Amino acid sequence: MKHILLPTDFSENAYNAIYYAVQLYKDVPCRFYILHTYNPINISTGGMLDTYATPDLQNIEKQTAERKLKEIEDSLYDEFNNTNHTFITMASFNLLIAEMKIVIKENDIDLVIMGTKGATGAKEIFIGTNTMYAIKKLRFPVIAVPSGYTYEQPSDVLLPTDYKFSKSNKYISLIRELCEVHTAKLHILNVYNHSALKEKQQETESFLDAFFADIVCLFHLAEEQELIKAIETSEKKYKINFLVMIHNKHNFFENLLFKPIIDQMVYHTNVPFLVIPSEAQ
Repeated sequence: MKHILLPTDFSENAYNAIYYAVQLYKDVPCRFYILHTYNPINISTGGMLDTYATPDLQNIEKQTAERKLKEIEDSLYDEFNNTNHTFITMASFNLLIAEMKIVIKENDIDLVIMGTKGATGAKEIFIGTNTMYAIKKLRFPVIAVPSGYTYEQPSDVLLPTDYKFSKSNKYISLIRELCEVHTAKLHILNVYNHSALKEKQQETESFLDAFFADIVCLFHLAEEQELIKAIETSEKKYKINFLVMIHNKHNFFENLLFKPIIDQMVYHTNVPFLVIPSEAQ
């Protein structure tokens, strides 16, 4: 049985991610943990502290959250009626990432699925922060579901890679499981910039070929393109409807000079996006 964490702030974006999750794993026995967190920042707005004592505010917020969580749970049972799935709702007085770490550890969570909003320019600092922060701080596999995305069964999955990740990364199995469950083709994309693969990269390429031997796996080479452009071109060419990337940790100078690829894709992707943490993190 898979254990999947679904954070929610009760927005349409969060609801959409939850509905995507239960459809993505409709044929897999799953226990879904639907989590909402609240804290003093949330409950002290609008001058409420002038009227209620803080413990009263916490109780009000907790009761409201539990009611909304129950509504989500009931709607999922009513709409999908899937005997493969059970739901556990959680309302916690804590910061989101801190509580997610606790829930992941205590409940043997396999995966986090949450919504993300696209943004442009300076708004990127403020929009989609929770999802981006989860990817960076949890060091755990996260599927980011774009706002308003209508569920499609994954049929073509894209994995852009430079073949520089660890072959021992246990989360790579999530890609194979996803492709097996949905009979999806896996497209592995490498961007060629006039530099031949080194021996370790060649070994990783061979490892992937063997690891995904039981599914349809296609290797592609993009020449003289920036990675973002190569991903966008491949998404159109191969009708990609699910994206996977491995989150390698950038050093201080790289972060100063270049905006990490993962950040850009989380904000701008039009398809669901699985981020796998680097084994080296």
